[in-house]
Amino acid sequence: MTDTSNLPLDGIRVIDFTQAEQGPVGTLQLADFGADVIKIERPGVGDLSRHTVGGTSIEATNNPTYVAMNRNKRSMELDTRTEEGKKVIYELVKVSDVVVNNFRPGVMDKMGFSYEKLKEINPRIIFASATGYGPEGPNVKKPGQDMVAQAVTGFMYETADPSIPQSIVPTAICDYTGGMHLCQGIMAALIGREKTGAGRKVDVCLYDSMIHTQLQEAAYWSKYKQVLNWAAMPLAIHSEAKDGPIVVIGAFMPNPLKAMCAAFEIDDLTIPYPDMASQIKNKALIQDTLRKEIAKYTMDEALARLEGQDVLCSKVRKLSEVMEDPQTKINNMILDIDHPILGKITTIGCPVHISDAPCTTRIMAPQLGEHTEEILSELGLAADGSKSAE
Repeated sequence: MTDTSNLPLDGIRVIDFTQAEQGPVGTLQLADFGADVIKIERPGVGDLSRHTVGGTSIEATNNPTYVAMNRNKRSMELDTRTEEGKKVIYELVKVSDVVVNNFRPGVMDKMGFSYEKLKEINPRIIFASATGYGPEGPNVKKPGQDMVAQAVTGFMYETADPSIPQSIVPTAICDYTGGMHLCQGIMAALIGREKTGAGRKVDVCLYDSMIHTQLQEAAYWSKYKQVLNWAAMPLAIHSEAKDGPIVVIGAFMPNPLKAMCAAFEIDDLTIPYPDMASQIKNKALIQDTLRKEIAKYTMDEALARLEGQDVLCSKVRKLSEVMEDPQTKINNMILDIDHPILGKITTIGCPVHISDAPCTTRIMAPQLGEHTEEILSELGLAADGSKSAE
């Protein structure tokens, strides 16, 4: 195995029951930081994300969505319904730091892996759960899912313009946010353990994570009973240039509307509309005026004019364009791998950059059960969970 001694979580072992996205995104971060993450997978099935593209063929169970979230982890194929399987987990808990799952509340208890049971085996164990709605309350038995979380938390309700229909964000923003909070909670508990010597429970859920993304909006509503919608501000403009769309944001400068007008050499609209109240009231006129000017230029020409006035702006780009951007590569956000089944594939690197501890693909996203024998050997166990002969 690649040397991980320089990585911040080297020496931390994680028993990972998670699947799909919320959990695996969190444990991916732990794995990238150097933790030994051991995926516990159902025999013959494994992580649900192995089957995102459908089918059970070797290629289907190694689809890119699975590969993207599971580098630097090991896979153990284990039937935890059997006494032998439970014994293996209990032995693993003795020498591990974290147990993490994203089942509904109560499932780990039914499996025989409650926090109370596991902390008897190892009082230092961190027991982390990522659910849809948390461990208590009227929705506790409901399943969690990204697009449902977008809807139920108010995240989906507001749009940039009332005429635009509400829509689902096309990437799994809730799973990703919840996964990051899961990672944060686990690392905070690990730091706390250094003070107390004892493990703790960590609970995160999609519901709380997405409410937390709206912390400014909630406080604003509480005070003024008005919706704070950044995308609906008068100087937040999505506009078509000759060859494609751009976004222009008037913010972080004394008089952004004046700067926008100067960029296109038109009359200063701050003379009739000098403050935010008048700009909100005349939003349609202001935006229509600026859109007509932007439409006269190519994207590059319009951006050059705006950037010349230090106005925030950008092309609206496709992900494929972003992946080819030199900035993306300089930031080490591209990890090109040669997968044994899929061949050459590009994955996204870790967004947290720690000096002298770069994110690399130390372990390819594992085949189902690829490391079962290796892990059993490390534990000194036979396949039935009993101690192997010395």
